[in-house]
Amino acid sequence: MSATRSILLVIALTLASRITAHYHSSTSSPSQQAEWRPARATYYAAADPRDAVGGACGYGDLEKSGYGKATVGLSTALFERGQICGACFEVRCVEDLRWCIPGTSIIVTATNFCAPNYGFPADGGGRCNPPNAHFVLPIEAFKKIAIWKASNMPIQYRRIKCRKEGGMRFAIDGAGIFLSVLITNVAGAGDIVAAKIKGSRTGWLPMGRNWGQNWHINADLRNQPLSFEVTSSDGTTLTSYSVASQNWNFGQTFIGKQFDS
Repeated sequence: MSATRSILLVIALTLASRITAHYHSSTSSPSQQAEWRPARATYYAAADPRDAVGGACGYGDLEKSGYGKATVGLSTALFERGQICGACFEVRCVEDLRWCIPGTSIIVTATNFCAPNYGFPADGGGRCNPPNAHFVLPIEAFKKIAIWKASNMPIQYRRIKCRKEGGMRFAIDGAGIFLSVLITNVAGAGDIVAAKIKGSRTGWLPMGRNWGQNWHINADLRNQPLSFEVTSSDGTTLTSYSVASQNWNFGQTFIGKQFDS
């Protein structure tokens, strides 16, 4: 083989290796990397009050908040004391060919908590007792992957990135110097692990988690434009400057930036 051909071969192999490496890094995503894990799922009726109050994550009316029926209540083993609120999961029915709808899966957002019932053992009626991984779905979501008569079904689930329309929403409530901020419509990881707020006359002030994705602080931020800094569970931080104008009021909701999905 001539020296020229040898050089050309080396160049071709080098380019091929670079293209392959670029391909793998650019096509990887959380949904492709996450493992399917076993769990079980049940459903609740459409008239259940949980649809109106928003459950343990505090999202309020799930329809008005934009979550609709693509939601789930999680057992103690998965709920992480509310930290998981806002995270997204892909769910599919498995094992039972009588009831599963083949080739289907659904994407749901964690909005509620399935409380344990310690009057029953975990393997005998206490479906949401530790250490069970259990999903409680609206019947509309359940029927997309299984026949409703199945009731308590074996499933598989995996964590995926959330896709949301528009920016993150910051709903401000409270009174006086007490501020409560509900953060919703979060893309990317979906769940928030840290939040800060800033007025025009303050530095960045860390907020504490009250419950679900409700964050609070005692600080006089009245008559100041408000900025927010939020960090999701994957470590990504996003800052939305001057989201609320100087004349903001309690009871208002403001739209900020959005994580990549």
